[in-house]
Amino acid sequence: MLYHIFYPLSANIKLFNIFRYLTFRTIYAMITALVVCFVLGPWIIRTLENLQARQVIRTDGPESHLQKQGTPTMGGVMILAAIVIPTLLWADLSNQYVWTALFVTIGYGVIGFVDDYKKVVKKDTKGLSPRQKMFWQVMLAGAVAAFLFLKPGFSEELYFPFFKRFHPDLWLFFIPFATLVIVGASNAVNLTDGLDGLAIGPVAINAATYMLFAYIAGHATLSAYLQVPRVPGAGELAVMCGAMVGAGLGFLWYNSYPAEVFMGDVGSLSLGGTLGIIAVLTKQEILLVIVGGVFVVEALSVIFQVGSYKYRGKRIFRMAPIHHHFELKGVAEPKIIVRFWIITIILALVAISTLKMR
Repeated sequence: MLYHIFYPLSANIKLFNIFRYLTFRTIYAMITALVVCFVLGPWIIRTLENLQARQVIRTDGPESHLQKQGTPTMGGVMILAAIVIPTLLWADLSNQYVWTALFVTIGYGVIGFVDDYKKVVKKDTKGLSPRQKMFWQVMLAGAVAAFLFLKPGFSEELYFPFFKRFHPDLWLFFIPFATLVIVGASNAVNLTDGLDGLAIGPVAINAATYMLFAYIAGHATLSAYLQVPRVPGAGELAVMCGAMVGAGLGFLWYNSYPAEVFMGDVGSLSLGGTLGIIAVLTKQEILLVIVGGVFVVEALSVIFQVGSYKYRGKRIFRMAPIHHHFELKGVAEPKIIVRFWIITIILALVAISTLKMR
């Protein structure tokens, strides 16, 4: 919005030419997201408390979690506001990729909100059934994937970070593949959201990494030099990524140990879905496995645990997702959280290093 208001004025007032630059708008999207969190955060937390939207802790989980009983949840509403508002303010709203990403963010946020609202406000312990949630996630992601497949000029090729000449054309298989990326990322972040600040820290780091890749993908000279797939218009996604970083840091202000509020499914599903669609739009889907390694391991730990118990009658971990395994082994919650952040930073550096390893 601000881009469309002020940039046209640069013809007469040179100062407004600054709105042309992605770097400027990305930085201020990040700052705006922080301001949104700091302004709306206390009010949102009070509102959630008044609605009795409080976290219910499983009795079969780690005993240390029982003290979290009653903490407000559905704080992902704050995150959504801190992503959507700055994006609408600072991005070029004529860009289809921005609206595509926002559609996924808001759509998955609605799915999570309905589930959370039924569980914690209406006290319906069932909420949305896993089958219902998965159905709507797949439908929404599939619709977006089909739109991109039919969009003229959008490539269905799959690029691998370490191989500059190997990029097979998925053709029609792009639709199920892109759907899998979005749905998988959404649920992986959802599974990771089990400790104070555990999910939001890696999400912010992932968003910062994709902020760089989105900028490069949209830049003709840089993408050619670094041999990164060129996606005209994808640079505007850097603004949204900047908003995600700011929203993540702002939410972490309240979600750091001991948490004043939890994000709930409204936050985790939408954040994961957003990372997934940005990976698809920037043609860096495989990179998400690297930089989002913590999410991948968390999801795999659940899959292996369930599979092992079903077919062997034995558990691999003391409890899944894997962060609970470490808790039950006696590792303090803050130490698990910070170590997962450190691992994510290392993985982000590895992902960025692929720019020169093609």
